[in-house]
Amino acid sequence: QKQAVTKIRVYTEAKRFKKLVTVVEGIDADHIDSTASELKHKLACGGTAKKGIIVLQGNHKSKISAILQKIGYVKESIEIR
Repeated sequence: QKQAVTKIRVYTEAKRFKKLVTVVEGIDADHIDSTASELKHKLACGGTAKKGIIVLQGNHKSKISAILQKIGYVKESIEIR
């Protein structure tokens, strides 16, 4: 199981053409690709993982915490804003 020592921050921002994306920061580099593909699969959306940040297409703030916890991240380390 992955244990998150750092704070994982989840927030949305508007990209081009007012499209919302959900940004996940703070996942360590060893797990970022697997975590990103897991999130994309579970949320059925596109996205990328680079420079320590996962960017998912669409607003998934409400669902993301539960998925991260299922993967093995600690609830207390996930901060949704």
